[in-house]
Amino acid sequence: MGGITAYLERRVLPIANKMSTQRHLHAIRDAFISIVPITLFGGIATIIGSAPSPEGSTNPLLLGWSHFVESNSLLLTWANTMTLGAMSVYICIGVTYFLCKHYKTDAFIPIVLSMAGFLLICVGPDKLGWDVKTANILYLDGKGLLVGIFIAIFAVESYQWMRDRNVGRISLPPSVPVSLSEAFASLVPGLIILFVHTIVFGIFNMIDTILPAFIYTHLSPMFNATDSLAFSAMATLLVQFFWFFGIHDAALAGVLGPIRDGGLSINAAAHAAGQSLPNIFTTPFWVYFVAIGGCGSVLALAILLLRSKSKQLRTIGRVGLVPAVFNISEPIIFGVPLMMNPIFFIPFLLTSTVNAIVAYLCMMIGLVNKTFALLSWNMPGIIGAYLSTFDVKAILLVAALIIVDMVIYFPFFKAYERECLEQEGNDVKLEEG
Repeated sequence: MGGITAYLERRVLPIANKMSTQRHLHAIRDAFISIVPITLFGGIATIIGSAPSPEGSTNPLLLGWSHFVESNSLLLTWANTMTLGAMSVYICIGVTYFLCKHYKTDAFIPIVLSMAGFLLICVGPDKLGWDVKTANILYLDGKGLLVGIFIAIFAVESYQWMRDRNVGRISLPPSVPVSLSEAFASLVPGLIILFVHTIVFGIFNMIDTILPAFIYTHLSPMFNATDSLAFSAMATLLVQFFWFFGIHDAALAGVLGPIRDGGLSINAAAHAAGQSLPNIFTTPFWVYFVAIGGCGSVLALAILLLRSKSKQLRTIGRVGLVPAVFNISEPIIFGVPLMMNPIFFIPFLLTSTVNAIVAYLCMMIGLVNKTFALLSWNMPGIIGAYLSTFDVKAILLVAALIIVDMVIYFPFFKAYERECLEQEGNDVKLEEG
């Protein structure tokens, strides 16, 4: 284990640290974190709009809920469409803002340029008459994420590059207000960026499509691969592996975030339209079914610690159980400790990976419904699993996975408990001596 640790510190840790601080991945990660109110509101609208069929029921609550949804279906669907169903818009804004923050540049004009580019490239015009204008907004959800991110990066990087080199800068007298001077300084860079966006739209319009539709159609095998059992298992294993050696999962959030949240956005749109859900590897799948109790699926271990013969481990279990219920794993990870502890290397990696494989297979064969809503990262897994699927079997699945995780952890927990008991016994002897 010492050799592996040394190798990782020498080879892998520098790469992971670069990934976590790389400005584009950092901006993407922060953008996804910052739109939690948007995704939460969209998730609530989706759940409210998912009233079970009241046919044959005399339950007044169920009948009232169904009647409310029937009377307000347009409102609920539109609320979802313009929040969770328009995720690409908000991510485009977020990535632009956080990249500007990195460069210490005022974000207003780059955000305007990014949004103009997004609307030009990702919204397909259907009819542009004098009295009626209609457009295709199908790619505002997760299907437009990739394009939205690239538009934001292009807008900020090109804008910053041109401003640094004073491209087309119009010099004005010192007496001119700063706001007006900045607007003129941004005039030529802004025109160039918008011209590029317009050219991109024109190229794909000639083949009767828009860029996100072209990408989503022609790169569908790649998107399908990221929603596969193999990818889900490998991504889970990699995150747990990094965490064990002290590399926070935020290092991979810039890569996995768009995949998981994009899948959620597409599923939410499909659910609102009454269609089958296409994706399994989504954010609620990860939060409620894979990392049960946080990274390392430590809720199972916290339960075992409560019955430990070791006073130290029992105390850690009492302190860490409630946070683990709410998917906060740090008290257990640092309290036991699990990180860099050779005894727990195998179960720390294995539990979440097994959860991912079992949950994926259950959803793939239709035993449990796929996820379509995320209420909160910190919602207990059993509650979140039900609300994200509206499937009672999801509760049973999470409960079963916790038991499986306990079985995996148990022999390693007992081995570590023996070490702790020996240490505690030695400490008592020293005190008596």
